[in-house]
Amino acid sequence: MRKQSTAPAHLLGSSKLNPPQLALSYFLLPALMRFDILTIFPDFFRGPFDYGVVPRAFREKIAEAHTHDLRAFTHDRHRTVDDRPFGGGEGMVLKPQPIFDCADSLNLAPRATRDTTRESVILLSAQGKRFTQATARRLAKLDRVVLICGRYEGVDERVSQLLCDEELSIGDYVLSGGELAAAIIVDAVVRLLPGVLGHADSSRYESFGEGDEPSTESVVTDPNEPKGTRTTNASAGLLDYPHYTRPADFRGTPIPEVLAEGDHLKIRKWRRQAQLAKTLANRPDLLLKADLSDDDREYLATLRAGEHQ
Repeated sequence: MRKQSTAPAHLLGSSKLNPPQLALSYFLLPALMRFDILTIFPDFFRGPFDYGVVPRAFREKIAEAHTHDLRAFTHDRHRTVDDRPFGGGEGMVLKPQPIFDCADSLNLAPRATRDTTRESVILLSAQGKRFTQATARRLAKLDRVVLICGRYEGVDERVSQLLCDEELSIGDYVLSGGELAAAIIVDAVVRLLPGVLGHADSSRYESFGEGDEPSTESVVTDPNEPKGTRTTNASAGLLDYPHYTRPADFRGTPIPEVLAEGDHLKIRKWRRQAQLAKTLANRPDLLLKADLSDDDREYLATLRAGEHQ
């Protein structure tokens, strides 16, 4: 059992001040889920992990995160983590040795025998598979996720071949390093853990959420809402519907009348159609895999017909 620290919850220990510890740690007591982040810039995470639901999850022992400075695992006085690429070419490449030494210090199971239903080692790379909400849901079921932040021109390929279970990319663009991607993945995964968000259904009724469950989703589950038909749809892979709050009329633009009428069935129908319209306009690719009803397809056909008039 780890002893409870008297230091602030958001920041415990620093490799610069205390070399044997080799990490910045964001935790109080053993948590349900652990993240280990291998990086040459551990201080980067002081900001992203200090705001929003992520530090709340750390304080409530739902999750914990530890950053590990790769320079602490070098063996030369210059603390070198990169070198020139074999075969020539632009830029520098992250060396495998500091990454493997750091990973060895984490007591990870060898890749060949690793139980990937419990822990996963991930290289953050522009060459990786695209990170999606479905990926976040999969990772949220694990006990431990290790994120390796790429830098420079890339990472020695043997890191991927011998150590990592998968490579992930957060989008079709190139960043200067994997630290931003790591912060994004931690945030996306942590908010899916039980007890992190204020309402158990919050992560389902939003963009890219899971589909409705007919046995449980036909009634209002929020005790603060009136009993009856639910006014929201699970997004089932679509974008979220538009949201409005007070005032009802802002700078001459009123909210849609249906939202103020109190008819839950009409609100639910309007929100579903708004989801479909927004998805068609902004991310039509999502419609190819979305769980659509006959009514959904009919409404989409109406929208598409309107585009050609």
